[in-house]
Amino acid sequence: MRVGGTNIEVVRGSVVDQDVEAIVNAANTAMRGGGGVDGAIHRAAGRELLAELERVAPNGAETGSVVLTPGFKLKQKWIIHTPGPVWKGGTGGEPEALASCYASSLALAEEKAMKSIAFCSISTGIYGFPIELAAPIAIGVAIEHARTHPQSPIARVVFAMFGAAEYDVFTEAYRARMGR
Repeated sequence: MRVGGTNIEVVRGSVVDQDVEAIVNAANTAMRGGGGVDGAIHRAAGRELLAELERVAPNGAETGSVVLTPGFKLKQKWIIHTPGPVWKGGTGGEPEALASCYASSLALAEEKAMKSIAFCSISTGIYGFPIELAAPIAIGVAIEHARTHPQSPIARVVFAMFGAAEYDVFTEAYRARMGR
């Protein structure tokens, strides 16, 4: 789907395999690596990533904020790290915090004149955010950003879903948002 000057797409595959300028890491607030996508990104980027995070985020980062590092051994030039919210039933501001993860990542990418960015599904793994609620938030934030920033340098936003189930949910959210 094309919104303004931005192509938004959902693909099946790992975020680290995408041909984009920046990937978004579903990090934890400590910014020291972890499991899931965060661990995979740290392993692929190499030890330099942890050292850089210790330097640029010595006290970690708050949920919904962003921290930028080089991609190191990854093929992507940049990694945008954003701690997602832990699901506590939806009454603790989790949807707003999740939207902030996506919006803050897009704002940083735009500020740094990045042309392409790939997201994984933030907070839907061990943090327990229901993917059926998370996918429409993620897709909606990307569409809203593209609509409200028609001159954005971001020409491509990719939602890279590793598993078949998450791919199906994100594809359905994408289609529902586009009326298809």
